[in-house]
Order: sequence, then structure tokens, then C-alpha cells
Amino acid sequence: MSMERYFPYYQGTPFFSLQKDSRFSYCLYVPPGYHRDEVKSARLVVAVHGTKRTAEGYRDAFASLAEETGCVVLAPLFPMGVYAPYSEAPEEQHNYKYLEYKGLRFDEILIAMVEEVRAALNKLEPQFLLFGFSGGGQFVHRFYYLHPDHLLGVSVGAPGSVTRIDPAVEWWPGTGGFGERFGKEIDLEALRRVPVHLVVGALDTETWNVGIKPESWTWREGANDAGANRVERLAALRQNLELHGISVTLSTVEGVAHSGTRVLEPVFAFFRQCLVQKDSK
Repeated sequence: MSMERYFPYYQGTPFFSLQKDSRFSYCLYVPPGYHRDEVKSARLVVAVHGTKRTAEGYRDAFASLAEETGCVVLAPLFPMGVYAPYSEAPEEQHNYKYLEYKGLRFDEILIAMVEEVRAALNKLEPQFLLFGFSGGGQFVHRFYYLHPDHLLGVSVGAPGSVTRIDPAVEWWPGTGGFGERFGKEIDLEALRRVPVHLVVGALDTETWNVGIKPESWTWREGANDAGANRVERLAALRQNLELHGISVTLSTVEGVAHSGTRVLEPVFAFFRQCLVQKDSK
């Protein structure tokens, strides 16, 4: 029996504990029109928070797009303190950004959330649109490398560090050892089938919050080689993707520094285009 008729929520929902692993949760935005009988299918938009974990804020920021397009929005919460209190493990602020931390696979956590939501809302198409800003931007472009077949499109917002496709450089600055780490190799043909959008504020040029120091657990050789700030690092990512035959759209938002909610207009335009292109096929 379908669970959809028993899903009593619309617009902004409470946070739901992920049944596969209750340490993680997510909230949704379900446009009221979703429940109408004439609506046979809809797309899912996943919006991934940054380091401060403002999941609900991104859910609300995408509400207007959901109302316009009929999409459902999923905002995951990857909390700190999964393994230990913050005072004992401050490095957990960065854990999800690299997909894996102490054996925990954050990409698989997100896929479990998507599957749980699709079971509850049985009109959702399999592929989804994925956005992340700052720390979320780190997560989503690495998720894209690993799971392109799940994606209708991906928008990468102002990541502090980037992973470039380069098997000669070890993970995470490059993709050396990718197959051994994640159990599958990068599929360039699959990556080329996914529309990619990069977005950053033109004034997002601070350097103090992007440089990685050797004493950090996130340090790797080449950690700071992509550029001095987010604008430069995103440009380096674009160049690398295009070098591998991946079509990329870059949006630089004038007058904006490091603000996820102020770069959403080009993200929405990109997602609308992805939806139109898919529907026209």
C-alpha cells in the first residue's frame, strides 16, 4: 500500500529522523499542489547546508522554487557530535564535506534520505537536483563524482576547497585512490551527462577562511593549490571539469560576498533549465 496518502504534511515540515541512522535528520518543503490527484510525478531538489548547519534556512529559501515548479525540497542535516561532543572532536565540523569520515559514508546517508522520502511521497522521479553552498558545495561536487547517475543536475556554490579530477594527486585535492576509497572508479561519460553549475559571489575573496594548515586533519598535499580564495578555486574547478569534457555553467554574482541565500537566483534559473530540458525529452 502506498504511504503517500498518509503523509499529512505540506509546505515546511518538521525534521524527520532518518530511519536508517537516527543520528541524521532532514526536513522538507512540499508544495500543496503535490497532493492533487492530477499531479502524477514531481522532482526532488536537495539543498545541502554549509558548516553552520542551517538546513531549515535553505529549505525555506528554496520554497519559492518549489511552489513555482512543483518540486519537493529536501534539506539534510549532518550534525556535529556524531562520534563525540564538539569539545572532544571539533574536526567534525568538516566531516560530511569529504563524503567519508571514520568509516561513515555521508553520500550513502544522503541516498538513504532520498529513498526514504521517495517511499513516503511516491510521485517523486528517481533523479534529483542537487545544490550545496560553502561546505555544502564541497559535499555536492564530490557526491557528483561518485553518483552522477542519481543526478538531474548539480549546482556547486562557493566551496572553500575543491577536488579536481586528477588521478596523479591523492584524494581529496585530486582523485588518486578514488576507486580504492569508494569502491568504484570515476565514470567520465556519466559525469558528462549531468549539467553542472558553479556559482560564487564576486566579492567572495577572503583568504583567511579557506587556507588549510598542515596541522588540520583535512590537510593533504596540494590542499591549497587551486587558488587563494573561493573565486579562484571555483575557476580552477571549472577549468579542470572542462578539460575532461564536462560542460559547465559559471555564475559570478556581482556585489555579493559569502552568502548562500544571495546567490540563489542563478541557481534557480539553472534548475529551471534542467527541468525543462528533461521534460522536453
